[in-house]
Amino acid sequence: MKKKSLLLLLLGLSLFQLSAKEGMWIPVLLEKYNLEEMQEMGFKLTAQDIYDVNHSSMKDAVVIFGGGCTGELISDEGLLITNHHCGYRQIQSHSTVEHDYLTNGFWAMNRDEELPNERLTVSFLEYMEDVTERVMAETENLEGEAKDKKIKENTDRIVKQAKQEGKFTASVKPLFYGNQYFLYVYKVYKDIRLVGAPPSAIGKFGGDTDNWMWPRHTGDFSLFRIYADENNEPAEYSPDNVPFKPKKSFPVSMKGIQPGDFTMVFGNPGSTMQYWPHQAVDVTMNQRDPDRIMLRDKKLDIIGGDMKSDPKIRIQYAAKYQSISNSWKKWQGEIKGLQRLDAINKKLTYEEIFKSWAQQNGTWESEYKPVFDAFEKDYSKYAKYIKAYDYYREVVYRGVEIFGQAQTLNSIINNIENDQNERAEQLRSSMLNRLPGFFKDYNQPTDEELFAALMPVLINDLDASFLPSEVVETIKDFDREKLINKVYQKSVLTDRAKLEDLLKNGTEKQLLKLRKDPIIGMFNKLNFIYETAILPEVRKVNKSIDENMKVYMAGLMEMKKGQAFYPDANLTLRVAYGKVEGYEPNDGVKYKYFTTLTGIMEKDNPAIYDYDVPDKLKELYRNKDFGQYDVNGDVPVCFLASNHTTGGNSGSPVVNGNGELIGVNFDRTWESTMSDIMYDPEYCRNISLDIRYALFIIDKFAGAGYLLNEMSIVK
Repeated sequence: MKKKSLLLLLLGLSLFQLSAKEGMWIPVLLEKYNLEEMQEMGFKLTAQDIYDVNHSSMKDAVVIFGGGCTGELISDEGLLITNHHCGYRQIQSHSTVEHDYLTNGFWAMNRDEELPNERLTVSFLEYMEDVTERVMAETENLEGEAKDKKIKENTDRIVKQAKQEGKFTASVKPLFYGNQYFLYVYKVYKDIRLVGAPPSAIGKFGGDTDNWMWPRHTGDFSLFRIYADENNEPAEYSPDNVPFKPKKSFPVSMKGIQPGDFTMVFGNPGSTMQYWPHQAVDVTMNQRDPDRIMLRDKKLDIIGGDMKSDPKIRIQYAAKYQSISNSWKKWQGEIKGLQRLDAINKKLTYEEIFKSWAQQNGTWESEYKPVFDAFEKDYSKYAKYIKAYDYYREVVYRGVEIFGQAQTLNSIINNIENDQNERAEQLRSSMLNRLPGFFKDYNQPTDEELFAALMPVLINDLDASFLPSEVVETIKDFDREKLINKVYQKSVLTDRAKLEDLLKNGTEKQLLKLRKDPIIGMFNKLNFIYETAILPEVRKVNKSIDENMKVYMAGLMEMKKGQAFYPDANLTLRVAYGKVEGYEPNDGVKYKYFTTLTGIMEKDNPAIYDYDVPDKLKELYRNKDFGQYDVNGDVPVCFLASNHTTGGNSGSPVVNGNGELIGVNFDRTWESTMSDIMYDPEYCRNISLDIRYALFIIDKFAGAGYLLNEMSIVK
């Protein structure tokens, strides 16, 4: 028996040992955990060159772009590069049929031509700090709600102090499920202007067919400029603002890459779940991913068909389609990857190893058995409620667009009824301001098709306890045409003029009457079920899971005491490092580490929007007019490396051992998408745009070479 336990423990140490290329590491802890290994792999700088609060460092050249991407400074005049898909919504918002920047690209040839972007921000990290002791102060003798309340009080106080009366934004985020807490303080800039974007046939080359795939030939980049006031401080948009002067910008390398070269990705990965128990993997792999894929299949079929039928609809729905399709395809790859890794059984093996360790040190029965028993109970309940949650999110809140308008009006009505008139007025004003943008990108027949396709699935697939009976009767009792007429044709939400007049001039009595509007009434009933019968239960079970994960996580860290641990991603600044290398995904298939312009020409197909190579690019290729970007008679386009990345890393700088920019991260391979849950060093690769291709497009294709004069280019 002792031999079996020892064997399990040794196997556990092997299974739990992190690969040299795995991990999303906290910058302030690099010197302690990672620097020696990084330098052995080819990194030639110090930890302070990456992160330092007293001197300029790489962290001062990296931003959170918008709400969920990364960007980096490439000049001392505020010029920023990120992915084309990260700037896609801004490019789309400026596009019309007459000025189709999605299809034709956009290039400002001077500062006056740069385009402002409403509500777009970039956030610079001022500093991060371990505040675990301050968060947990005076909680030693507290439990349950009393402990939660004290933690919240401590957190609120820390955040308030860090904001310095509005100078900064700040948040405290738990790491390792609450075993550690970090404070993140940001300075947020609000005047961000579009400088350049290649046509979609370059920036989104290959479209959804190539998304998540290798070999890849996508010029996935766009350029923006940060503006500030005369003191280099954040300011709302003004013609008087001036280009921002960063503390640091990345030198741009023209030296190229070779297999085995050190690479580092420095960005803001969004969310990973590396330490999940087997039940969580099971629910995701066998329920959540298939459900969401099925629902998005329907949305993509409808939207995609309408986009092909009309250039105006294509522009209206381009960003929406991309948003829907990205995760849709990622989830398909995730399922395949988890199946290939036999992920559930691997997790069960980990758990047996942990159980053996806990039994040996006498902590199993008292500390950890209750945790594992709770996982069984909680995940059984979780599967039931998260199914309803996913359906409502995909159909009601992210499917039928007109429900979004109903949601805001429903909030206005609720505030009027509760005598919250000031809040009601704020919502009225905000909705009124957003209406032009909504209707600019809204096609009612498309939305009607979404409603007719998705609502029956919602009521047929979910348990009756998760559905309002009135809505079920409405959907089942009418044929399609009658249903659309009853809901859409009789709603004020589809009449822009009436809706604007109501928001501007409507009395409270008139607004309250909107409870009888067919769309608002239906949304209100659905929303009531979601907010009373679904969301509270999801939160409740998640809270229990997180509390038990905290205990389990602490046990894992105790079992592996002395080994480096990285926390799950949470959209904060992290370092991932690896090397340039290809991979072998299937029997008989071996991928090299780079692609070239020749591959773009091989994929050229004028009959397919996503593969219709621009004539100018074809001309440059035919004439071999590559200029200084010529590498062995071709132009490098993309490359692979073994950096551990996820969503949020889109747009992240990829640097070499000297800290020079060699690429812009934009994707993972399809075989890598399970890496949010389980990393495999043999298969997991991140895909990056070779910075030389970006320079080639800016200079030779767009004729905007003046932008290169701002950059510090290393040849």
